[in-house]
Amino acid sequence: MDHSKDHMGAMSTLTEVLEKLKARGFDQELTFSDHGKLQGMDHIYNPEDLTIIKIFRFEGMSDPADNSAIYLIRDKDGNTGYVMDSYGIYSDHHGAGFDEFLKQIPVEEIEDWK
Repeated sequence: MDHSKDHMGAMSTLTEVLEKLKARGFDQELTFSDHGKLQGMDHIYNPEDLTIIKIFRFEGMSDPADNSAIYLIRDKDGNTGYVMDSYGIYSDHHGAGFDEFLKQIPVEEIEDWK
């Protein structure tokens, strides 16, 4: 069950969060490339180019290994996109590169992230 709360109220599913983000214009997905950087929004990013402004976490209802997160990320130009990550046995990203990249992005969660 998702325990994330924000101005949109409690949201229980990943799909609901993605729909709300899209409605706010935050529908640009960033992906981790094979050259070890995030890409999207017509850019290729290093960790220092980005800030995580909101993290939505979801726990698998039937399987604790089925966990996922959405990271709402803003670049230095004020563009906002997101990164999805399933972790546990259903990880989208194999190897340590993605996790290490995320750990290097500063987290400054803001309440009013619109």
